[in-house]
Amino acid sequence: MPLLRLPEPYDFALSTERLRAFGADLANLWHEGGLHRVVRGREVRIESAPGGVDVDPLDAEIEPVVRKLLGLSFDLPAFTAFAAGNPHVAGLAHRLRGFRPLLVPDPFEMLVGSIVSQQVSLFSAFAIRNRLVERFGERAEHAYAFPTRERLASAQEDELLALGFSRRKVEYVLGLARGDFDLDALAALPDGEVKQRLVAVRGLGEWSADWYLARHLGRPEAWPAGDLVLRRTVEALYRDEDARAAGRHFAPFQNLSAHYLLLGLRTP
Repeated sequence: MPLLRLPEPYDFALSTERLRAFGADLANLWHEGGLHRVVRGREVRIESAPGGVDVDPLDAEIEPVVRKLLGLSFDLPAFTAFAAGNPHVAGLAHRLRGFRPLLVPDPFEMLVGSIVSQQVSLFSAFAIRNRLVERFGERAEHAYAFPTRERLASAQEDELLALGFSRRKVEYVLGLARGDFDLDALAALPDGEVKQRLVAVRGLGEWSADWYLARHLGRPEAWPAGDLVLRRTVEALYRDEDARAAGRHFAPFQNLSAHYLLLGLRTP
């Protein structure tokens, strides 16, 4: 398999832990020790290798998607240096050395996933999302391609209700799919304007906007303070501040700090 070299340190098992923690993800499928994702109609397998990851197939079309997926934009050496001076992430940066959070390469997939995840457990969200992917996505050998915006725009309300969506979430997903909101344009905007545009869309609040910045755009200072687990954790660390304000203690690495704090809780 072709080798894609990655900056050290890199820990493939830690970085893909989320794909095993809450159940299978059919669009990012963990199968026999490797990660499978459909990229432009082709199923790609990614597995650990000395010096990086083996990717099959790998070409100029697939490589940038894989790099995005694996979070290669994160500056781990700079974060490690920062973490050494923060007592709440110093130990985590050492224990979870080489962890790079996975990003969601496609903006529509990210937002549909965030709508699915609103006010339910991640186990429930994964299950509903999988039913959506299985019903409306295209299957390759093992993994499925996440449903396209056009495919979901043609879906009927009753079809989504049958998958476990609430009626309100059905309205949100179909509204997003059928609308003319330019998702690709968001990547060129500063964080504040991205949030402003997203929260103006029906069904997308601050929680969704923060996670979009964190898990799709990979913005270093994205701080998903509305996440229930993160909020409880941070407010326990900084008892005189709410979670949003406490994000300043992790600047300018709020995004990585949030991911390390959450993974640290799942891997004691």
